[in-house]
Amino acid sequence: MTLYKFTKTILFLILVAVATNAAYAQRIYKTDLKEDVGPNAWRVIKNSYKAAQEENSDYFFVEMNTFGGAVNFADSIRSLLLNADMKTIVYVNNNAASAGTLIALASDYIYMHTGSSLGAASVVNQSGEIMPEKYQSYMRGLMRATAEAKGRDPKMAEAFVDPSISLPVYKEDGQVLTFTASEAVKAQLAKAEVKTEQEIFADLQILAPTVVQHELTWTDHIIAMLINPMVSGLLIMGILGGIYFELQTPGIGFALVVAIVSAALFFAPLYLQGLADNWEIALFVIGVVLLALEVFVIPGFGVAGILGIIFVLCGLAFSMLANDYFDFKLSKPGLLMESFLVVIGAMVLSIVLMVIFGRNVLRSSAFKRLVLQDEQRSDTGYTSSVPKVNLIHKEGVAKTVLRPSGKIEIDGVWYDAVALDGFIDVGEQVYVEKHENYNLFVRKLADKPVV
Repeated sequence: MTLYKFTKTILFLILVAVATNAAYAQRIYKTDLKEDVGPNAWRVIKNSYKAAQEENSDYFFVEMNTFGGAVNFADSIRSLLLNADMKTIVYVNNNAASAGTLIALASDYIYMHTGSSLGAASVVNQSGEIMPEKYQSYMRGLMRATAEAKGRDPKMAEAFVDPSISLPVYKEDGQVLTFTASEAVKAQLAKAEVKTEQEIFADLQILAPTVVQHELTWTDHIIAMLINPMVSGLLIMGILGGIYFELQTPGIGFALVVAIVSAALFFAPLYLQGLADNWEIALFVIGVVLLALEVFVIPGFGVAGILGIIFVLCGLAFSMLANDYFDFKLSKPGLLMESFLVVIGAMVLSIVLMVIFGRNVLRSSAFKRLVLQDEQRSDTGYTSSVPKVNLIHKEGVAKTVLRPSGKIEIDGVWYDAVALDGFIDVGEQVYVEKHENYNLFVRKLADKPVV
């Protein structure tokens, strides 16, 4: 062989090696789904897929271990995988039940760890009871359409939901289909039974994979913490407690700040997760406004107060779950009742704590730094009722902030008063324009018309 031919052969082999290595050395972006399928899982999958696109990845790899969750969020993940512009892999390690099965069927390749299981996708409530036919029919349709889109057996996919589907080779009649790893491979649903990720890469002939693991940010951890039902309950207590103390002690701002911060921490992550909608937040705000009107404007306790409580309750509860206005079939069955229980439980606990600790909190030294510290005693001239004397056009001074209600002093006597101007600061001179029941209605002295 001449030197020329030898050199040419070597160059050709180098080019083949480079091309072959380029074909096999592919980028794999890996993320985990190891929780109930819900808003947080959907957010993580969505963000990780976006990162995979930015990395120009060849494969989107999801390691799964879930017992299921909400159908609407599972459908969102399913749609993402079906429309992905890269190859998708679902590695079942150790469970892919219910909604997890739907997600797995949407991938290009299903691999199962030894000892794993997949199936049992009937829609059940929080107690594990089978839900009515309308839920099962919707899930069957999703399973069938997903299997068809990926070239898998649609009848087998339906059998994961419907026990009446007859598949004598794989299950007994009257039972929903559930596969072990080896059974799924035998049924040609899973590509292989493996023990490590490296076995998956070898099976796909990816000899030099570059694996990038999706890392959760501090924002992800905070949002996941805030949407935890226990934390949501504590935030609801902060909202209700702040509103209660603000209504009980007119003129302060600290309790209102607590209520606003708690409401922001409650609604913001739910809004970002696609749970809380604008109308649900508006429902809550309207409820608070109605309660304020009942306390400050409307005498007694009637329709406004009752509607306020109902609106606040529904606004908080509806924000915690997926729904299309008053259609809750998108949520995991039982979540509506669970969200109401969380809100009602927080309300009851707030009331108990207010009764037990409310008076002590108002009298504490820390709280007194934020509010008026004068003690309103009858022997120093304070009275909660209007005496039978004509106080119209009488002049006095605001002893607390009137926003709009508070306390004023006239001739050394304290009275309940409501500012017709909406706000009067401490120390401002006022005059009485009228009085009704036990309240004086006052304006700033500077606004008194000259006669």
